[in-house]
Amino acid sequence: MINTKDFYNTLLENDFNFFTGVPDSLLKEFCMCIKDLSRKENHIISANEGNAVAISCGYNIATGKYGVVYMQNSGLGNIINPILSLADEKIYKIPMLFLIGYRGEPNTKDEPQHIKQGELTLPILETLGMEYLILDEDYRKQIKYCYEYIKKNGKPIAIIVKKDMFSKYEAETEKNNNLLTREEALDVIISNLNTNDFTVSTTGKTSREIFEIRERYNMRHSNDFLNVGAMGHTSSLAFGISLFTTNNIFCIDGDGAFIMHMGGLAVAIQNAKDNFKYILINNGYHESVGGQPTISYNINISKILSGFGFKEVIEVDNANEFKNALDKIKNKGKMAIVVNTNNKSRNDLGRPNISLIDSKEEFKRNINNK
Repeated sequence: MINTKDFYNTLLENDFNFFTGVPDSLLKEFCMCIKDLSRKENHIISANEGNAVAISCGYNIATGKYGVVYMQNSGLGNIINPILSLADEKIYKIPMLFLIGYRGEPNTKDEPQHIKQGELTLPILETLGMEYLILDEDYRKQIKYCYEYIKKNGKPIAIIVKKDMFSKYEAETEKNNNLLTREEALDVIISNLNTNDFTVSTTGKTSREIFEIRERYNMRHSNDFLNVGAMGHTSSLAFGISLFTTNNIFCIDGDGAFIMHMGGLAVAIQNAKDNFKYILINNGYHESVGGQPTISYNINISKILSGFGFKEVIEVDNANEFKNALDKIKNKGKMAIVVNTNNKSRNDLGRPNISLIDSKEEFKRNINNK
């Protein structure tokens, strides 16, 4: 196991002192470390991984130095375009160092949405022409090699980080002052939906909590589409479903996912029917991957949603207000609810134990009354 602070300091010693990216559970300790120790201007938590590549390119253009882009391998799809059409050696030749969490590593146990990504991680990097190293205890030499490689070749290089590589980094976990938990908010939703109402829920603990709430009440799962991957695309998925059914489709989004690809929601609401219902659960953090903050409490989400075309946006922070808003949204089109919650969750939260394909098929049959 690698001492997280020593790894961070070794990066600094090799003139890697600017960090940007999207937090990852395998990089949790490292992300906590850079947030704790880096100056604010030297650490930007980006909206998505492609943005991080562009930010790092800008850093290099302005300073001549090399940025560090951290990410989970599930975000590789987001970096392909800016890598090939901006940073590539035949375009602008802008190098950077990638730190990539290796979810779904072959021959290890992981969640279904990570398996194919894990199988393809190294082949994708090879296709991009990107050299990579697998992080090990000789990390000081590896980081030095990366710096020298970048300086000599002007090309990006990646360090692949397997599970449990970094030591525990002790930092105070940030909390907000909201009283309502996300699970309590989801309980309000599930308890007040009709049998012909359907949910499409975002990546992370949101979908896991919905599954457990249904289990707790002995309810069927066939009204829920748990979008366990494709972070940031839940609103587009829900919108696509809503166009071709008369049932109410409740999109249950999170602030990190909303920020990641928010243009999709703008397009959705401009073309949506009245059965598209949008609920944003806003806790201000990437809670499922370590608790790093999003920018959601620094921006006016309600005004953004209004600007997108929602005719009414209701912001709530307790269960009673939320239930009243939920009663209203059922019968009103182009309305959104922003639910402000704290960033707490149960340590014993489980994961869905059903086949994702079977779950999809049940959802399809139920929504089509077959």
